[in-house]
Amino acid sequence: MMAILVLLIGAVVGVAQERGGVLVFARGGDSVRLDPADITDGESVKVCQNVFNTLYEFDLGTSAVHPALATGYEVSEDGLEWTFFLRKGVMFHPWGDNPSYEMTSSDVVFTFQRQYDENHSYHIGDFAYWGYMYNYIIKAEALGDYTVKFTLDRPSAPNLLNLSCFTAMIVSERAMKDMGVEEFRNHPVGTGPFKFVSWTRGSEIVLEAFEDYWNKPYPYLDGVIFKVIPEEGARLMALKAGDIDVMDSVTPDNAPLIEEDANLKLLEAPGLNVGYVAMNQMVEPFDKLLVRLAVNYAVDKKMLVDTFYKGRGEAAVNPMPSNLWGWNDEIVDYPYDPDLAKACLAAAGYPDGFDTELWYMPVFRDYFPQPKLVAQAIQAQLAEVGIRAELVTYEWGTYLEKTEEGEHPMCMLGWMGDNGDPDNFIYVLLDKDSATVGSAGNVAFYISDALHEVNIAAQTIADVDTRIALYKQAQVIIHGDAPWLTVATANRMVGVGNYVHDYDLNPVVKGRCEFVWSSK
Repeated sequence: MMAILVLLIGAVVGVAQERGGVLVFARGGDSVRLDPADITDGESVKVCQNVFNTLYEFDLGTSAVHPALATGYEVSEDGLEWTFFLRKGVMFHPWGDNPSYEMTSSDVVFTFQRQYDENHSYHIGDFAYWGYMYNYIIKAEALGDYTVKFTLDRPSAPNLLNLSCFTAMIVSERAMKDMGVEEFRNHPVGTGPFKFVSWTRGSEIVLEAFEDYWNKPYPYLDGVIFKVIPEEGARLMALKAGDIDVMDSVTPDNAPLIEEDANLKLLEAPGLNVGYVAMNQMVEPFDKLLVRLAVNYAVDKKMLVDTFYKGRGEAAVNPMPSNLWGWNDEIVDYPYDPDLAKACLAAAGYPDGFDTELWYMPVFRDYFPQPKLVAQAIQAQLAEVGIRAELVTYEWGTYLEKTEEGEHPMCMLGWMGDNGDPDNFIYVLLDKDSATVGSAGNVAFYISDALHEVNIAAQTIADVDTRIALYKQAQVIIHGDAPWLTVATANRMVGVGNYVHDYDLNPVVKGRCEFVWSSK
């Protein structure tokens, strides 16, 4: 965070940003698709963050928001009608032989209608986030060319934050109708600082600066290339050689190697994330509380954090990070107790343990910097109490689809907060509303009416102190039911050349290059 503050202060006192240059951004995996309404993975978000805009957007370095495609809004007294006033003169990128055109309320309404209206001609996809975060919006309508009204079925305290998230990015109605949904997902058209040029699957996505971007003087760069380099060691070598400019997903093992290099900078800040192992309650024996408790007692999280996070993370007690408001500091974590784990298994009817699968992610994430090694360590500890877990993985897009379908017995996943609100963790990841097979955010398929009541109450009450009390209550309920093995939260780390300036290490924004400039 300090690095960001220094850069912002430098901008304030008149350090001249330079224009030009193409930024090469290296990451561990490819995007899945580039339709912001139908993505759930961070690799797709990183690219969409640069191609599209939202009505409101997050400030540099924080989860506070300010106007973007909208200039302001009004809320009815009952909280059920939100009216947004659109910025005039915002242009969409050109595509094919089609020129730019001005964004109006028709594009905004189209963006949302295709998500909530199952009969809409362009409702093609899972739209998982709509169920996670937006299911209280029942209607979007145009009140003229530059005014849009949203009607809600219940008040929503995090609504403005939700509308600043990637799923609410405004897409070009004309471009999607011209290309069709599938083609649009491979050739996105938005209003953002960079327009799409090309995508070589498994290799790179090329963007170039949009000369008619509404938020002048940005962007400073001529373009951005999102390059896929799966192995972290290869990414580090490329960064040191100057072949890439930004290295995403730096692990704790390699962070010191960047810090020690005078030509590089390590950008680091506390992460708004959590890594976990979800136990699928649709699959025996994880429908039994004693079995889920046994898993929690069997794993030495301190060992995992000491070994794989090296002081740049902490063991996760609750299903949200400790630096997020509403975190319950009175909950005592399950102790590492293999004997108690065995006793739980015996009481559950498994005195000799059982065979299962532990699925692990094929890509690096802050919360799981070395997912296969973490999985192997968990596998070994589970084996000590009689839980014999075969390790399984798939290509990233397939992994996400299969876990959303509930095909796993146990799976490693994690979450990077989208908006700085506890609702984005507790409701999205563990509410029964999010346990829909095929689009599940709740991949434990954990169903709790008690938790649901608390979550809905917390969504509909504006008072922050009351919401804090409700989320603390929610964490007590979750801890008692043990749907997850919560593993860790971790610092967010990005390596850059020392000529890269103003990279936004925002806790809820991934890969935004709008404000970056290079002195290379």
